This record gives sequence, C-alpha cells and structure tokens, in this order.
Amino acid sequence: MTKVTAADVNQLRKATGAGMMDCKNALVEANGDFDTAIDVLRKKGQKIAAKRADRESNEGAAVAKVNDDNTVGVAIVLACETDFVGNTDEFSTLVDDIAKHILSNNPSDIDALKAQSWNDEITVEQAVQEMVVKTGENIQLRRFVVVETADNLFSYVHTGD
Repeated sequence: MTKVTAADVNQLRKATGAGMMDCKNALVEANGDFDTAIDVLRKKGQKIAAKRADRESNEGAAVAKVNDDNTVGVAIVLACETDFVGNTDEFSTLVDDIAKHILSNNPSDIDALKAQSWNDEITVEQAVQEMVVKTGENIQLRRFVVVETADNLFSYVHTGD
C-alpha cells in the first residue's frame, strides 16, 4: 500500500475542489497516482450527480453575453438547489465560462453543448458534474439561446436587487 501524505491530499484537493476524505480515499485507491486519483474522483462525481438528479434545482444563475463585435449573443440558465451555491464566485465563474464556451463553439442544442469538449480531458457535462461534487447539490444546464444579428447586440440581466 502506498503512503499518502497530507501534502498529496492537499494538492489533489486544490486541483479538484473535492473534499479532503474523498481526495485521500481516491489517492489510496489509485496507489498514490495523481492522475488516476482524478479519474477516481470523476467516476465518483458521476455517481453522486446521478443520485442528486431527482432533487429540485430552482435557484442558480442566468447570464447573457455577447461576442466582441456585438453580433452574436447568448443567454444561459444554470440551475442549482440553493441560492447559497448560486451566489458563490465559483458557480458564477462556471456559468460565465459556459456562456463564453457557447459563443465560441456554437452548439446546436443542450445535448450537443453537454457533449462538447470543455478542455482536453472532460466534456461540458463533466465540468458541471465536478461542480456537483464540490457543492453537494444538483446542478443542471437548463437552457440556452443564441441570437445572431447584423445590428449591435447588448446584454443585460436584471438581478432583482
């Protein structure tokens, strides 16, 4: 059995955002291999996401973005269970990054978006599942719409404040 140090656990936690015990258990299962431990956490994340899929997710964030020349715009809704999670910087960053991803990759529908590559290793859906693992909540890509025009587009989202 490979010895797992606190520094190893901390490094994996920083890289994935998963809990300390989850990181330790993943490293033990992976015999100390960092990349294998990340895969173990992803598989666990898929199971957790499946368990939470039936929970209501009525909170979250709606974001609108336009491209640099103001000819293409996107509005997206990413839902979660509580406003506590929906108001975190990490959640806001994720929904903002997904909106930017849509602008640059032009998916045809929500299923196509979920299947697209988020980075070289995971899909958009897996990126959302990683957030499920970090927050412990059901998070859903609800909907998006893309608008294209020759005129100038501008985005505005009313926050209700």
